[in-house]
Amino acid sequence: MTGQQRFRPIPDRLTKRAALSAIRRVDAMFSARGPAFRQLAMSWAANVAGDTLVAIALAGTLFFDVPNTAEARSNVALYLAITMAPFAIVAPLLGGLFSRFPVYRGVITFSCVARGVFALIMMTGLDTIWLFPLAFTMLVLSRLYGISKSSMMPVAIDEPTALVSANARLARIGIYAGAVVLPLGVAVSQIGPELALLLSAGFFLFSGFLSLGLPDPRTAEVAAGLAHDQQTIPVARASMRSLRISRLATAGVRFINGYLILLLAFAFQASTQRALDFGALVAAAGAGYGLASYLAPWLEKHLREEPMVVAALAVEAGAAFLAAQGLSLAAAAAVAGAAGIAWGVAKFGFDGLLQRSVPPGKRGGAFTRAETLFQLAWVVGAIIPVLVRIDPELGMTIAGIAALTAQTIFVAGLLVDGPDGGT
Repeated sequence: MTGQQRFRPIPDRLTKRAALSAIRRVDAMFSARGPAFRQLAMSWAANVAGDTLVAIALAGTLFFDVPNTAEARSNVALYLAITMAPFAIVAPLLGGLFSRFPVYRGVITFSCVARGVFALIMMTGLDTIWLFPLAFTMLVLSRLYGISKSSMMPVAIDEPTALVSANARLARIGIYAGAVVLPLGVAVSQIGPELALLLSAGFFLFSGFLSLGLPDPRTAEVAAGLAHDQQTIPVARASMRSLRISRLATAGVRFINGYLILLLAFAFQASTQRALDFGALVAAAGAGYGLASYLAPWLEKHLREEPMVVAALAVEAGAAFLAAQGLSLAAAAAVAGAAGIAWGVAKFGFDGLLQRSVPPGKRGGAFTRAETLFQLAWVVGAIIPVLVRIDPELGMTIAGIAALTAQTIFVAGLLVDGPDGGT
């Protein structure tokens, strides 16, 4: 016993050192871009945790619990309609809201507190007709947070030129937050979805509390706006056309992503392990997006934002053409991973371009229009394999051709001079 007690402190010290090292790495991840970014990142992490718990609480029999493929297609079509509805109905209202009241910190706080309240209300309405209206409201409020977060990014970082890297870092933090809370959510949902919703309410309210420490855009962005007006408006005007074309090309990446994911999902829907197969595809896509959050900062040092979108389309085209030679679960996972990389690189690049080019007071409206277009593109792409039965290998070839076509049009649009305009 004495010998064992003598050696116990060694692993204890190693455990403490490992824990302290992990804490320091996490703190460095949050603090790398300054105190304002740290506050935004902490609020974002809590927000993602809350959204993840809501998704787990509402997970049902949409796709995997129905053996009939036709019924699965109907359920997926209904889901796509629900995910698009918040954008189609509320986007014009959000655009007007951000144009009239571009105070993004207050919108972030309101979104978090409101979702916390609605999560508590939803606990009592899981088996009632009010579930869908409540879920719809949560989707709208979540989008409100995301747009405000992106609009505030230039104010929250010490180096306004490192926007792509900051966007990628924030995305990486969100991925880690979701991954950490996922097993907790799955565990508590086994007791009851109400408990997952209760935890989500706590995360949302905590996120709202953290958002109170964000810089006040009404003071921070006034100086930025004056500098923007005096120094960079000519540059911004020159880049408006590039921004519009990049927005369309990024929407093309999103369109192909939606098409590929649903095409692959139905390719394996008849499998006896369809849930595991689709889980592998989703995991691969998530891993690809996470990899893009590391790749984008490196690309930012060597490329402008526009070539990053070109590279994203090329990655999707190459992966689709390779998978068309012989589709297997491994090939499908590779395609999903490539799609995740492409979307991440394109999105981080486009967000940085918008944040750099658009004056502070107009960013909210610009992000609203862009996010609406991206979501619409994803839904339109996803609905094609839902409504039309497509041979998977032929579908891969079609996706590759579509990506190459979008890439060609994008590059041609950048090379041809045209009139400037708004966003």
